[in-house]
Formats: sequence, structure tokens, C-alpha cells
Amino acid sequence: TEYHNYTAQSEQVVWFWKVLSEFSQEQRAWFLQFATGTSRVPVEGFKGLVGMRGPQKFSLHRAYGGDRLPSAHTCFNQVDLPDYPSEEVLREKLLQAVSEGHEGFGFA
Repeated sequence: TEYHNYTAQSEQVVWFWKVLSEFSQEQRAWFLQFATGTSRVPVEGFKGLVGMRGPQKFSLHRAYGGDRLPSAHTCFNQVDLPDYPSEEVLREKLLQAVSEGHEGFGFA
């Protein structure tokens, strides 16, 4: 994993991996779909992820605005994660983002 304006020791990153580890298998599949465009991990694991320019590591980028949902750039296997003030807020916002993304888009 690559980090941009975060480190592996940043509070939000530690919370992110903890929250993701507590997701059900179905929620993890939703997260993979949200972040990479596919709900399945490549046979080679995360090192086998392919992006728009070929092999592309998963990356977490700091985003600003603690009221925003995380966003994803599936062509780059990138998640923009706001610097939330607590693990609980991160859990709520991440679950909302992957759940809404899983449900897809509709037209009224």
C-alpha cells in the first residue's frame, strides 16, 4: 500500500485497517468493488492489482473535510480518505460509502 499525506502510523490509517478487518466478507467485497472496480482479489493478491497504467498498488490519499465520504478512483486503485476525528466516524463514513457504491446508481 502506498500512502499520500498519510503514513502507515497515521491514526486514520490505523483505524482504516482495523475497521476493514472488522468488515464481514460481503462488506470487504463491497470495499474491493468500491476501491478497485472488482469484488475479487487477484490470484497474486494485492500485488497483482492492475490499474489504468498496468500494475498499480492500492493507495490511500489524505482528503480534507471530515464531513465528506471517502471517494475512490478505480482506475488507480486509490481511495481518498478524509482525516476523520475518530475511528467511529471513519467506520460510519466508510461503510456508508461502500454500501451506497454497492447499491449502484438509479435515475428518478
